[in-house]
Amino acid sequence: MAPVPDGYAPAVSLRAHPVEETATLPDGREVVVRIGLLDDPYIKRRENDTITLDLLIGGEVEATVETVLEPQHASEARALAREVAAKLESGELKPTAGSVEHIALTIPG
Repeated sequence: MAPVPDGYAPAVSLRAHPVEETATLPDGREVVVRIGLLDDPYIKRRENDTITLDLLIGGEVEATVETVLEPQHASEARALAREVAAKLESGELKPTAGSVEHIALTIPG
């Protein structure tokens, strides 16, 4: 890989680098909020633009919802993951697809 010139940040994409935030639910369980490229063996990775928000508890997928984010929306994904994690910790959201779906359909500003 070629070095990155001073003053330039390397391009970050959800295609190669999913975003993860960990939160502690009110009942004490830990949940990982993961936002990244949908893992679909039937679609070539370079042709796949579907970004999902996944909730993992104990290493198992508890919920998955499609987002409106695109692979280049890495900073927006970080903001979304932080927002979902905070709302899960407060109990405002439950660790279910139905609870987080409306937030996944927004792009944080």
